[in-house]
Amino acid sequence: PRYRPDWASLDARPLPAWFDRAKVGVFVHWGVFSVPAWGSEWFWWHWQGQHDAAYERFVRRRFPPGTTYADFAPRFTTHDFQPRQWAQLFQRAGARYVVLTTKHHEGFTNWGSPVSWNWNSVDTGPHRDLVGELGEALRESNLRYGLYHSLMEWFNPLYLADKQSGFKTQSFVLKKTMPELYDLVLKYKPDLIWSDGDWEAPDSYWNSTSFLAWLYNDSPVKNTVVVNDRWGRGCSCRHGDFYNCADKYRPGTLPDHKWEMCSSLDKLSWGYRSNMSLAEVMDEMSMIEELVQTVSLGGNYLLNVGPTKEGVIVPIFQERLLALGRWLDTNGEAIYESQPWRVQMENTTDTVWYTSKGPVVYAIFLLWPRDSVLHLSSPIPSPGTQVTLLGFAGTLEWQLLPGKGMLITLPYMLPSPLPPQSGWAVKLEGVK
Repeated sequence: PRYRPDWASLDARPLPAWFDRAKVGVFVHWGVFSVPAWGSEWFWWHWQGQHDAAYERFVRRRFPPGTTYADFAPRFTTHDFQPRQWAQLFQRAGARYVVLTTKHHEGFTNWGSPVSWNWNSVDTGPHRDLVGELGEALRESNLRYGLYHSLMEWFNPLYLADKQSGFKTQSFVLKKTMPELYDLVLKYKPDLIWSDGDWEAPDSYWNSTSFLAWLYNDSPVKNTVVVNDRWGRGCSCRHGDFYNCADKYRPGTLPDHKWEMCSSLDKLSWGYRSNMSLAEVMDEMSMIEELVQTVSLGGNYLLNVGPTKEGVIVPIFQERLLALGRWLDTNGEAIYESQPWRVQMENTTDTVWYTSKGPVVYAIFLLWPRDSVLHLSSPIPSPGTQVTLLGFAGTLEWQLLPGKGMLITLPYMLPSPLPPQSGWAVKLEGVK
């Protein structure tokens, strides 16, 4: 069927299957904001939109008098950017898709956008097509490629004029936003478009529905592409193939629409900060906890890193991504291609979460029980029920609990001064 440029028609499109199966993605925030590398990726706005004293002081101390934000672009060198290394790292992290910022609210494009003259990565700074190079490397590694794109640009005079008119005029959309979106799709054939920067204006200003109708009907990726929900004021959590709702969004109960939780390894920023401290980086336990909660509630988990201006993913981020990958090497069976079960978490404790695949149920527990006996009250076992622990050979003993549920005897763990790693998955066959 052809989709009409209205939400009723667009929202009826079935979700391409790959996205729900993927479960795990990596988000990359990279741009001119990686040059000051301080505060956050909203650096320009805090500095010159809000005239925040801390940002003004920072620029005064570190850069010559009269420095403008445009002066940062030549320092965005990406000298050490090795797209194949990134792709291998993301693959080892267990990601099935990667989303790169092609353009943040600063308007600088990470490809040679024909409508962003001299404010793009080919004309200045790296003199490289970052979007294209990463895309090629990801495809070699069989990873899906998503493109983040901000609809608005804080200081673009065309945008400011449209805003001044109460968004009655659309010259920014017609001369900048839409030409870039069409260019990205035709040039890079993305699997996903992660839209942002929509909130000041309605979707009618952005021409979102006509773009999406073209995307779903006639674009080279019409059968595979998925989009999020940021297409204009009021669209969030209401329209799109999957919902983000808000950054770091966590629903309390199982949503009835596919969703994604985006989270960042640096708890204070999405872009790289040179003064980040270890305490501000998510630890392995929190990362796995977020992943497990998200997937058991039917979501995908998109974990963000901010590379440096040279194109380095700092070792602490690499270490966290590889820890996630090791965990998934053992427990991925309970994550990838899974579905929410009839119960998402144990009422008795917040540390057991469920996923399922057909008749098989997985109980993922985040803390090792004191006496090495796992108490599950939700599954209803049968005489033929079999229990195994992912990553451990052999079956586990279990017994029926009088009343409800089952007690599972876990393998003996060697005593250790360190708490054991976080998160284990028990596979239950023959339960209801």
